[in-house]
Amino acid sequence: MNNDDTVVIMHDSLDISQEVAARELWLLLIHHIPPKPDYFRVKVRRRLQQIGAVALKNTVYVLPLTDEALEDFQWLGRMVSDEGGEATVCTASFIDGLSDGEVRSMFLAQSEAEYDAVMEAAGEMDDPSAADIERLEHRLAQAVHRDHFHAARADEARRVVQQLTERARDTAVSADKSTKPQGATWVTRSAVYIDRIASAWLIRRFIDEDGRFKYVSAGGYTPAPGELRFDMFEGEFTHEGEDCTFEGLCRRFVPANPALRAIGQIVHDIDCKDAKFGREETEGVATLIRGIASANSQDSARIDAGAVVFDGLYAAFQGGHV
Repeated sequence: MNNDDTVVIMHDSLDISQEVAARELWLLLIHHIPPKPDYFRVKVRRRLQQIGAVALKNTVYVLPLTDEALEDFQWLGRMVSDEGGEATVCTASFIDGLSDGEVRSMFLAQSEAEYDAVMEAAGEMDDPSAADIERLEHRLAQAVHRDHFHAARADEARRVVQQLTERARDTAVSADKSTKPQGATWVTRSAVYIDRIASAWLIRRFIDEDGRFKYVSAGGYTPAPGELRFDMFEGEFTHEGEDCTFEGLCRRFVPANPALRAIGQIVHDIDCKDAKFGREETEGVATLIRGIASANSQDSARIDAGAVVFDGLYAAFQGGHV
């Protein structure tokens, strides 16, 4: 091999290195799922959808290279391995076959389809309830979270949902002040915790500012005339379906309030322990409530301390951080 040949080979290698360096890096999850149990395949597929991954092959998924995406793939890979499958997470550049632009287009198409589905659902709501609006807003928020490349229809979907929310607010028949309890005695179980603390704050601030609270044992209480029970079995205001007491009170007395709806999502996830909404503030609020309960044995002290927390949350959400 002469010097000329050597120069040519080095030049070709340099060109390849430069070409690779100019391309984007992506995260790949390559996995093999065991055939049994059947539900596990569905669980993995649902999780891949939740994080917005795109399928390149049946067992190969891609995400943009970010810290959050890496953590998502690593957790998913561990979940697959724990069930007896195999999973590899790696970074990769597309050299041949797919281009970076084509991969981005796959993500955008996936997000556009989600936004279209949200707008279609909004268009089918002639007379939406507060629960309908809440579910639609949550669906939109999830689509935005999975939108890795800011699809063009995102703004349109936001406008459609916002218009529906405003229309529902304008047409909602809110309870008139005369129909709200005035100076009632609100009865609940002693050793108050998240749902009762939050509900008491809601009652005092938005429903019955002159109301008084009474704390009783969990079972066998017969209410006196004029007493209203909340977050109690067979109470006038308690859990309904999937809703916690706070959510039910909001829908009854303070509908179409985005800040209270956001607080309701936090209270729901702490109280019901189902991670239905998955708001980032939830764990912090849960920690504060645990601290309040540990520091205060008296129910009235817990409610007073909790009111400070919920006043702050409400102010933050009113300021546009919903």
